[in-house]
Amino acid sequence: MFSPMGPRSASAYKKVGVETSVGQASPHDLVVMLFDALLVAVGSAQAALRSGDIKTKCSNIVIAVRILEEGLKGGLNLEQGGDIAKNLSNLYDYCVVRLTQANARNDMAALEEVMRLVEPIASGWKQMGDDVTPRLKAA
Repeated sequence: MFSPMGPRSASAYKKVGVETSVGQASPHDLVVMLFDALLVAVGSAQAALRSGDIKTKCSNIVIAVRILEEGLKGGLNLEQGGDIAKNLSNLYDYCVVRLTQANARNDMAALEEVMRLVEPIASGWKQMGDDVTPRLKAA
């Protein structure tokens, strides 16, 4: 009656779950998801570099760069965000440069630097969520 779940089914199920999460998320939660995905991508690139899996390292760095450029940087409002938005934009640009260097040179130090730069911002954004979410719902 039912067939076992194969890789295609699992992938489709995962995609639906992600799309549902994104569709129901607040703007704040979407940024949290982007930071989480960025940290996972950079961490996966580190693991792949350690194991000598260059193809996986490259694909994870590409994902990380896209998250920075299209997700996090693309969501900044430089006109209304003031110095904070400008500083974040500059930081994201710097991280893209370091990720590109890490990819070209197999540079673990560059990957570690990006993690060190992004982790405190991601953590702060998550902590801010507890304070921001009630105000967003009330608005």
